[in-house]
This record gives sequence, C-alpha cells and structure tokens, in this order.
Amino acid sequence: MQGNKPTAASIFTPKTPAPSNPIPSSSPAFGTPAHTLKPFAIAPPTKATILPILLPPATLRPLAFRTFTKKHSLTLTSSALQELATFIGRHCGSGWREEGLAEKVLEEVAKSWKNRNGGVIVDGASSELKDILKTLEGNMSGGRIVTVRELNRQNSLVLDSSQEADLTNTRLGLRPNKSLTRHDSATSFGMSGLGVEDDEPDDESLKHPRKWLKVINAYDQPRLLYNVTKKHFEKDPSKPSLMPPASHKTTLFRNRYNVIHQRLLRNESFQSSTVATTKATPSLKRSGSSSMTAQQTYRITPIANLLGRHGSHHMLLGLLSILPTGSLAISDLTGTISLDLSQAVAIPEDSAWFTPGMIVLIDGVYEEEEESTGRGLGGSNGIGGIIGGRFQGFFIGQPPCEKRKATLGVSGLDDHTIGGGFGWIDFLGVGSERAAGSKMRKLEQRILRRPRPTQSSTADPDADAPSCGRIVIIGELNLDQPRALQALRKILAIYSTEPEGSTPMTFVLTGNFTQHAVMAGGGASGGSVEYKEYFDALASVLSDFPALLQSSTFVFVPGDNDGWASTFGAGAAVPLPRKPVPDMFTSRVRRAFATANAELPDNAKKCPGEAIWTSNPARLSVFGPAHEIVLFRDDMSARMRRTAVRLRSSTADAEGNQHEKRTDENDDDIDMEAALDTIDAMDVDATAKATEPEIPHDVRTARKLVKTMLDQGYLCPFRHAIKPVHWDHDTALHLYPLPTAMMLADPTAPPFCVTYEGCHVMNPGAVLVAGRRGVGRWIEYELGGTGRLRECMF
Repeated sequence: MQGNKPTAASIFTPKTPAPSNPIPSSSPAFGTPAHTLKPFAIAPPTKATILPILLPPATLRPLAFRTFTKKHSLTLTSSALQELATFIGRHCGSGWREEGLAEKVLEEVAKSWKNRNGGVIVDGASSELKDILKTLEGNMSGGRIVTVRELNRQNSLVLDSSQEADLTNTRLGLRPNKSLTRHDSATSFGMSGLGVEDDEPDDESLKHPRKWLKVINAYDQPRLLYNVTKKHFEKDPSKPSLMPPASHKTTLFRNRYNVIHQRLLRNESFQSSTVATTKATPSLKRSGSSSMTAQQTYRITPIANLLGRHGSHHMLLGLLSILPTGSLAISDLTGTISLDLSQAVAIPEDSAWFTPGMIVLIDGVYEEEEESTGRGLGGSNGIGGIIGGRFQGFFIGQPPCEKRKATLGVSGLDDHTIGGGFGWIDFLGVGSERAAGSKMRKLEQRILRRPRPTQSSTADPDADAPSCGRIVIIGELNLDQPRALQALRKILAIYSTEPEGSTPMTFVLTGNFTQHAVMAGGGASGGSVEYKEYFDALASVLSDFPALLQSSTFVFVPGDNDGWASTFGAGAAVPLPRKPVPDMFTSRVRRAFATANAELPDNAKKCPGEAIWTSNPARLSVFGPAHEIVLFRDDMSARMRRTAVRLRSSTADAEGNQHEKRTDENDDDIDMEAALDTIDAMDVDATAKATEPEIPHDVRTARKLVKTMLDQGYLCPFRHAIKPVHWDHDTALHLYPLPTAMMLADPTAPPFCVTYEGCHVMNPGAVLVAGRRGVGRWIEYELGGTGRLRECMF
C-alpha cells in the first residue's frame, strides 16, 4: 500500500549491525587474517540465536486484534490465533513484545493475506495461512523479516522483462499473460514490499479507455451465495445447469432473503444500542421529546415466534406470496402466515410497488383463530409450514436500500475503510474494490483527463470538446420499422461529425429488435430468414459510418422477442437471464466491423472497434470495479402495474371519506410510519417536499419504479409464474452492491434519468417517440456523471 511506504521500509530494514574490526590486518597485501587468533578478537556471529518460548494465544490476542481487526478489517478465528501464537513464540522468542517483533510479523501476515484475497475471516485451517507462515519461516533471521532485496541477492533471483510486465499488470488490476509460479519471482514470498509503484501503463494501447471496458455476460458472472454463519459471500460449489434439482429453487429464495436481512440489520435503525439507559420496550411511535429518539430501535420477528402471542404488535420481513386458496401470505425461513392487507397503508405513501414475489416489511398485529385454513398444513407448532391465525398488516414498506460505498466499506478515492463491508469480494470477476478500486480511479483520471491549455494560446480549443468517456444508450430498436432505422442513422450521423478522438466509448443498442416474435411464426424457415434480413438492414446502416465502427464498442442487448428464446415463448415472458442473439443472424454486422477495421492504419489497429452481443441482463465494467453499469431490457413498469397489490390511502378512500391511522392504547405500539420515514432516503434531484410544486406524473412514476427495484436489490422481484428465472443463474440478477449506474430499457415507462442512493438509473424508452412523428430519442451518459435525454429530427 502506498500510504505505508515508511512503515514497510522500517519493517524490512535489518537491525543487526555489521561486526566491527578493531584490529587491522598486519599484512593486507599477503591476505593475512584481519584479526589475530585471540579469544577476545573473535567476531560475534552474524545470525542471532532465538530461544523459542511457549506463547499463549490469550497473551497475543490484544496485539493481533489491533493489527488484524482495527487496522486491516480482518477477523481472526481461534485456530488462526493459535497458529500465529505458535509461530511467533518459535521464531521471535522472548523479544516478541519488547523489540516489536510480533507486531511486524502480524503486519506482514495481514498484508500477505489481503494480497492473496483470502477474505475477511482468517481461518487457521486454511492452506493460505499455512503457506504464508511457511514462506515467512524461511525468510526470517534473528526473529526479523529480511528485506526482499537481500533475498534477491542471496538467492540470485532476477526478474526478466516479461515477468516485470506481468507484475505491473497485476498491480494495475490486469490478469497477467502467464501465471508466476512460486520459483519464478519474489511474489512467492507474499511480501508487501514487492508492490510496483508505477501505475502508468507502458503499452500505448492500454491508455485508451476502451481497453479498460469489459462486458460481462450473465452466464460468466461469479455465482456467490451469502453464508449466514460466516457472514460472508462464498462461491457456489455446484455446477450450474438449466435443469437443476428442485432444491436449488429453495436456495434461490433463501439467498435473496439472507442478503436483504443482513442488509437490513446493518442499518443503524435496526441496531440495538449497548449503552441504553432505559429498560422500556423500544417504540417506533413519534414523540415530541427528542431524548426518546436515541433509544428507538426496531426488531424483526420470525414468523414462527408469533405462536401464542395473540394481539401483540410485530414487524415482519418476508416474501409476499399467494396461497393456493388465493389469499395473500408472507413467508420467511421459519414459516408462513396468512396476511390481511385490507387496512394496510404504504409508507411512504405511493412511493413503491408491492407485488407477490417481493420481500417486504410489514407492521401489524397477530390474531389467533381456532379454525384456520392453514392450521393443518403446519402441524401443531406450525414451524416450517402455514401457522394458524392471520397477521393484520397496518403498514407496509420496502426494506431500505444501502449505498454502494457502505456495502463495500470504502469511501472516496483512497483505500479508506469506513467500517465493515464486502470490499474484498470480487462480485464481477474484475477485481475487488479494496484491491484495485483506488488504483483504477487514479488510472481513469490520467486517461480521461483533458489536456491543459498552453501558454501561447489564450483559449483552449478543446475545452468544450465532447469527452471520449461517454456511453450512448439507444432504447428499443425495432428493425422491422423503417423509421427506426432512419432515426438510428440520424443519431449515428450526429456523432460521426464530432472531432477525432472524442468519439463516444460505447453505443448500447437494446431490443426488442422486432415488434413481434417472428421466430415463432410458421412456414418452413419459421421466420428465421426474415429475422436475419432485419439484421442485414442494420449492417447496411452501420456500414455508412466506418469511423464510428473503428473507434467505438457496440453492445447489443436482446429482448423477449429475439431468438432463440422467442421461438417457444412467442413474445411471452422468457426466463432470465437470457442468452444473446445467435451468431448466425448477426454475421453481416460482424463483417461490417471487420471491413471498417481493415482500413485502420497500423498504429491504430491495437484498439479497433468491435460488436459485442451480450445477454440480458449484462454488466458493463469500466476501469475494473470503479464503474459497474447494469444493462437490462424488460417491461418492468407494465408488469408491476398488472400484479401489484392494491392498498388503501392513509387520508381518503375512493369515496372521499377521511381515515385516521389506527392506534391502540398499548405503550409498545409500533408506528412503522415513523420507522420507515427515518430509514428511507430518496437521493433524487428534489428540494424540500413541503415547498416544492406538484411533481409531474412521469417523474413520480420514474421514482416509484426506481425505488422499488433498488430497494429489492433484484431485477426480477416477481413470482416465477409471472416472470421465470433460471435458478442456478439468479445471482446475475442481484443488485447488491448497488451498481454505479443502471440502464433499464422499458418502453412501458416514461424516459427518465433518476439518482437513488448514489445509483444513477436511466430509461431511454423507445428510439421512436410515440405521438411525435420524425423524432428520435436516446440518452447520453457521461462516465461517472449523469445521463441526459437527447432528441433529434429525422
């Protein structure tokens, strides 16, 4: 780490001075000994002898806690503490405390563990810790760690130019061309002193921003599951399949619940205080006294714990579902209970959708019934099934969202820890935030910076030039509509006239590429010939702009009407994630890019343009973990309107009668309206709600849609009968941690650009504006900034 240069240098500096020579040689010319053969003149040994001691783990625990937990945000298990205590006692001896030998060893072990991406929990039974200790054992002298430079001299270990380049790429977050084995370089020692300080890429092609652009297919994304015991994400060891066993469906819902539950418990409103001075039951009721708000904490009650607690208030977190009888129910990992939402009010009112398949927060009262329709399904105690009675919900809300920085545990441009989090987890396979995030942001600033004006010129002609870090997002592009191709031609013509070097980095084109599922049509070809002709027409349009094909990356995201999924779906909802359009239909488009790149000069062929046909959804990673952009095409708004649960208003019903909020005389009444008002933060471009004018309907619809999706942290919060999901690939649908930006192509919702909890969500809609003839619409997104809607006449 760059901030610890002086500390790292002091750790690796040898403390033992060279032996002095008080008696000079009597005859240096003849090579006589430098000191005479007298007992007092014999030089002391250069290697100090260490007397091993038995160091109890409890004695080492405070120092290990300060080094691993406080400084490096790592957690030591008891077995790991035992291994470290044994190692330090054997190799550092009695000077482990007075001379500070143990602290330096612990510091080096912690840095080596993080360099190997070992995770947050340091386990003594893991092979990584044993390898680190074994490496340190061979590189310690007199209880101290010798320098890497000295090791190189002793072992005649020299890096060749290719290995140095691989080390540089590894430092920059790149994968090396060949793996460095343990005997290839000094990286096998796991030392932090081997850090390459030069973050500037030597290759000229790596200085282009598109070289740091990576499109991640949903089927290539790492499959991670949350481990409740370790409170950590782990890779799914099972092999993915499109036809998995039924138990994988249970794992899907369990993982969704665990992720939201741990996210909710990380919220300060659900964390109980250890210094509370009152023993009264925590209440969410509003109070005029500000001193009571400091003691307000909220608890989630498992459904199985409702048995025998008739008439008590509770807050439940569970999956909103539909019973076979047609009534609503809520389920968690302990059981299911029938739900009555006839008197429920959304908090905040009309701020989100609530559909079966979502995980929601409900506040209400448990009511026991002797003759319940579900009592027989759950047995006598009801655990694991539908328990007797019903839950009368008064308030319902979405679980509060968590910002990306809070999830990853970092803040700003530096590798600065602000708490726990999952900063060392590589969610996309491009490097973790804590390992490569700060380096990638510094690299981004150098590559995308604007040239400074020279002293000879009074004004910089490139000051107002467009940036090459832009992403052009084109909504639903129906190729079977000639006017859609005309609009695309006009949009590409606008960007082709921009100065050289300022071409947008990426063009994102989304389906449906046909208005109807032509692949499901009859006939001998089944509509495949007609479908390919539409892409041939697209290729002819793209061929007219060779400069854009040479300098930009075109990403194509399919819709439900595109092949092959539409052949059996016939335009209905197909399972997510869905694979890209087959290559047999896009061969003419690829040929257009190959022809344009063939005309490039030799010095520009290192970074040619390309066409990428990806899945739906997909991830766009720019500069590693610095920018994560979700690409998703779905009619989300229309599906939510069709399946949402109707709730009554808190002020007036359909007849205009006023309603008062239900209150009881119990002191422990839980007012969820106060709870969700405190934990709900809408990070949108809006001023105070009390003074601002009435918000337009399109803006309210956009905010409602964005808040629902990001609070759920899932791209498909519906029942599988409404929108199916491939069970083994559902981790690609998770929005945790929140992406930096999200492209939601939804023609059923109005076009918008909204920021919520630091995530910028954009919807370009359809490229053809409904009701306005000859008008095309798209979104231009500045990397790291915000998007803006643009229109053109054609």
